[in-house]
Amino acid sequence: MSFWNGGFLNNELSKKTSIFGLRLWVVIGICVGAAIVLVLFLISLCLTSRRRSPSSSPRKKPQKSLKLHLQDSTPSVSTDIPEIHHHHHQTASAAAVAAPASVADVRIDVGKADHRVVLADHHHNSHPRPPAAPPSASTTGTASGETIGTPSSMGGGGGPPEVSHLGWGHWYTLRELEEATGGLAEENVIGEGGYGIVYRGVLADNTTVAVKNLLNNRGQAEKEFKVEVEVIGRVRHKNLVRLLGYCVEGEYRMLVYEYVDNGNLEQWLHGDVGEVSPLTWDIRMNIILGTAKGLAYLHEGLEPKVVHRDVKASNILLDHHWNSKVSDFGLAKLLCSERSYVTTRVMGTFGYVAPEYASTGMLNERSDIYSFGVLIMEIISGRAPVDYTRPPGEVNLVDWLKNMVGDRKSEQVVDPRIPEKPSPKALKRALLVALRCVDPDAHKRPKMGHVIHMLEMDDLLVRDVRQLHHQKLTQFDLGARPHQLSQFTAARVGGAAQCSNSKISLILLVDSPLPLPSDLSTFLGA
Repeated sequence: MSFWNGGFLNNELSKKTSIFGLRLWVVIGICVGAAIVLVLFLISLCLTSRRRSPSSSPRKKPQKSLKLHLQDSTPSVSTDIPEIHHHHHQTASAAAVAAPASVADVRIDVGKADHRVVLADHHHNSHPRPPAAPPSASTTGTASGETIGTPSSMGGGGGPPEVSHLGWGHWYTLRELEEATGGLAEENVIGEGGYGIVYRGVLADNTTVAVKNLLNNRGQAEKEFKVEVEVIGRVRHKNLVRLLGYCVEGEYRMLVYEYVDNGNLEQWLHGDVGEVSPLTWDIRMNIILGTAKGLAYLHEGLEPKVVHRDVKASNILLDHHWNSKVSDFGLAKLLCSERSYVTTRVMGTFGYVAPEYASTGMLNERSDIYSFGVLIMEIISGRAPVDYTRPPGEVNLVDWLKNMVGDRKSEQVVDPRIPEKPSPKALKRALLVALRCVDPDAHKRPKMGHVIHMLEMDDLLVRDVRQLHHQKLTQFDLGARPHQLSQFTAARVGGAAQCSNSKISLILLVDSPLPLPSDLSTFLGA
């Protein structure tokens, strides 16, 4: 039986098939071999894929881990920041900054509400997200070009701020400043203008700060940020607002200042403070003197000197003791000692801009002095530099005040809301300083150090009495001999009669054309 089965199987396997005439056992062998080869191929493919999978994962994970690490601990920075850091280390003085003769203009046009640079994430959908800034102004990243530091990836604000890479101040994260300002809430806005929006904020350590969120209008935020960091990053003066730190993330540029808790001078001069102003004459003179000291430090205490370029009432902050602090250096220029001026686009605020700067674009520290003179007039009179609601002859403050003094009505220029009127002596001294500062001839304006000297001298003109008697000048021809006054007042008053408006200055000195009082102390009201 088995023999028969074996013979039958051999006969069947030996039969030829229709596949190329091959015997059946050959075809079966080919099929089995092909199946084995297919199985081996599949096994090999699986093993290969498994080998590739573990080898590729470790390479991806470190990249992801590195990215997260950078986002959590290293804020992004533009390529301009290391350059500023280099300049600071090159100087011996903490405030001396190496800079070219002309720094890039940094004016930011007045922005609309939809131009605000605000923080937006899934927690605060009410704030619009700012438009993307040009790469040259706002693209930041790692050395490999990978952009980092998005708001959603930043760490929490519970820890202390990171020390700045610039060697001063702190580097705040967006998350920290968002939490400090309540998500940049409208109720925390304490100032708003063409350069940015200022918020009141409280940091995690309960420090109250002012956070300036720069408007990202055509990439100008980057320029203003750089200027403010260069100008006041290392400056320390009691009459200058201190910059505590900053935030650089993506297109966001934010500056963190000390918080000055009593508003700005414009609010107290022109705001609704009632029929009687809390700004007494002594307080106003203290504000003028403090502002002068701050500007004198910028002009004469730093190298290169700093021209503020936007001295005005809204940029003078006040604390509860009425001490003044100059703020907002977004338009400032650095002026090297070997240059007497720089030529630049005309920037500033209408009514405060010096005439020679407005007409030629030539800027130096005497442009600030003109603006300061306008500010003195504004503080004395309580009037805005330009007010179109007033009669035609009173629209421009400088022209109106000159006319009033020329008509011997200087006592009528005092703010009617001042509780107690100043003495004639104090008023005339302040008006003389203001008129000298707004002299149309920039070269005849006093330096800020001289302005401080004039403001602090109670007997500014009395000291010239003996010299006056020695020269026996008893009469003055206001039109023909204004130079005679300069012979005895140039040393103390700084040449008041040398001004193109010398008649007005002389009227302040003598108060009547003929004759000159023999006792200047009586004239000055001492």
